[in-house]
Amino acid sequence: MPDSCLDDDLAGLDPALLAQLQSQGFDAARLRAWEHDLLRAGPEVNRVTGAVAAPAAADVADLPERGSDEGRRLERLGLDALGAGRLAMVVLAGGMATRMGGVVKGLVEAIPRATFLDARLAEREYWQRASGAQLPMWLMTSHATDGPIREALGERIDGERVGAFVQGASLRLTPDGCLFRSDDGLPSIYATGHGDLPEALAASGLLDRFLAAGGRYLWIMNLDNLGAAVDPLVLGWHIDQGAPLTVEVVDKQEGDRGGIPVRLDDRPVVLESFRLPVDFDEDTVRVFNTNTFIADAAALRGLRIDWSWFRVEKTVDDRPAIQFERLVGELTSALESRFLRVPRLGAESRFLPAKSWEELDAHRAQIAARIEPMLAQVRDRS
Repeated sequence: MPDSCLDDDLAGLDPALLAQLQSQGFDAARLRAWEHDLLRAGPEVNRVTGAVAAPAAADVADLPERGSDEGRRLERLGLDALGAGRLAMVVLAGGMATRMGGVVKGLVEAIPRATFLDARLAEREYWQRASGAQLPMWLMTSHATDGPIREALGERIDGERVGAFVQGASLRLTPDGCLFRSDDGLPSIYATGHGDLPEALAASGLLDRFLAAGGRYLWIMNLDNLGAAVDPLVLGWHIDQGAPLTVEVVDKQEGDRGGIPVRLDDRPVVLESFRLPVDFDEDTVRVFNTNTFIADAAALRGLRIDWSWFRVEKTVDDRPAIQFERLVGELTSALESRFLRVPRLGAESRFLPAKSWEELDAHRAQIAARIEPMLAQVRDRS
């Protein structure tokens, strides 16, 4: 018999809703475990228990100058990989842009008459034409964004060269452990974090087919950071290093909150702020994770990781809600990683986030300078 409000709430779920959730990986037993182990423990449950220190000087490398001898060598290496069809773009497109009013970010205009999705498609087409090879682009969507993104892609989505796959979903809880219901009275669904990527991508079949065709590298990028674009120089650096994972970082600025590179038990990893010990001074780390990665496709396919799930507090309909997420940055705890410091400022900036209308307005001129030439070339040849 049910012995908690959560048991009662789960028992009363609409069967159609339950079937929808289960198709996206929902597991009622796992939600009960999160409620018992994570919700009741409070926010401190997220913090790591090992020894945390600032990264060693050798842990963070600088991107070579583009016009230098080394830069030209690495750029050639990246162009050769592109020309051989060894790269795929993996775009994280599950967010609902709550700081923009809950819109589907991919359909927001990054610049006039071009959405973020248009920009990523133009980037793909530009490099296909420059390299003479296919450049697959796969979007990890969510229960909230999958339909609108597929509709916007129309006939361009063929499930291979342009594909979409859905990340997991679960249900929010109230602070006392019941199902959280939105103002409409319905259970509140959320996407369970970009750490869903390895499992969701493997389940889609896209990764296996890419590997079978000779694919080697995956460029993992946020949809809304158009600075994090395909660049043969960065790709060549990753290939030259030989490690399975490259993590892009930029110089930290006032107000930055999120993941930073540190040493956890003497291993270089990315940790989010909420995971750091309370006595760790974040100011000792002067770079910031942009959530942009290049991964070895075979290493990602063979990954076996006991993912950490994190307790995240949200405000939904002006009320506190608790959800549980996993983060793609935890790949650094399982794969040998290299941290690459890339430009944050100037024409070469690789970090132009647009999490809010204010951020988008601040970066719109740089975004336009970056993507308008690609858009123009694609339109001229179409």
